Amino acid sequence: MRKLKYCGVLAGLLQIALAAPSSAGEVARVTINGLAFSPPEIQAKVGDTIEWVNGDFVDHTATAKTGEWDVTIGAGKSAQLQLTHAGLLAYFCRIHPNMTGTIHVIAD
Repeated sequence: MRKLKYCGVLAGLLQIALAAPSSAGEVARVTINGLAFSPPEIQAKVGDTIEWVNGDFVDHTATAKTGEWDVTIGAGKSAQLQLTHAGLLAYFCRIHPNMTGTIHVIAD
């Protein structure tokens, strides 16, 4: 009987947690195909997440030109980065330096 009551409480808490608004921001998707980021330039807000989806058969990176972050995106995989501050973030692929992108991050 005690286990059933405990499970009921947990189920109720889970429902509340799932119904609560998320504090996470939006997800902005950048695809990689043909050795190019698409779109090459995006706008997002602080707290949003950038998701790079690699449609190529080779690995890529999304590397901040400032060196602040470096995200590896395996062939056929995706990777994410949450934006923590406003500013203009220029990035490139370390493996293919001609691949470049820009994220305009605005304060919420």
